[in-house]
Amino acid sequence: MFTGIIEEVGRLKSLDGGRLEIFCEKVLEDIKIGDSINTNGICLTVVDFGENFFAADVMPETLRKTSLADKNFNLERALKVGDRLGGHIVSGHIDGVGKILNIRAEGNALLIDVAAESSLLRQIAPKGSVALDGISLTVVDAGAESFSVSLIPHTRSVTNFKSKRVGSFVNIETDILAKYVERLMNFDATPELTKNFLEENGFL
Repeated sequence: MFTGIIEEVGRLKSLDGGRLEIFCEKVLEDIKIGDSINTNGICLTVVDFGENFFAADVMPETLRKTSLADKNFNLERALKVGDRLGGHIVSGHIDGVGKILNIRAEGNALLIDVAAESSLLRQIAPKGSVALDGISLTVVDAGAESFSVSLIPHTRSVTNFKSKRVGSFVNIETDILAKYVERLMNFDATPELTKNFLEENGFL
């Protein structure tokens, strides 16, 4: 479990088949094999590490459902019990990939429009939370084909968004609460009230 507050931006060392290696420093503190590191929003397990890198195995399913096209990776270690939850609850399980449609200045911030599939947009609401490449962000607006977020200068300077451009892809994780609400709203488990059902449950 993560918070979406990025600790550092790592650099690609290699991506050979299913083995991803990333140059980094901060997230190596107290690291051990088996630890989880949120890598551009993807929860990866550390399988090896050295003085200035860690390695993780990436499954074919992960490669199919996410974007690892960047050479710069937002990194965050797993949340410890008792830590401040500065962002929102982020699982590291990517729901889909979005594409940046527009980037424009708005005062001291950047307003970014992201195209996404309708299945994701159903779980994205204005003023709700969304994680883009692992960054905890607040949704400004959401429409039928896209949504927008706003980045303060600090967020842009300490994440891989300083290198994002129109056309760049981002890993999207919708708010976990939205997933459960949608599931409950669309799940019909009400049994048919037949005579047999009533008899089996002691009503007749």
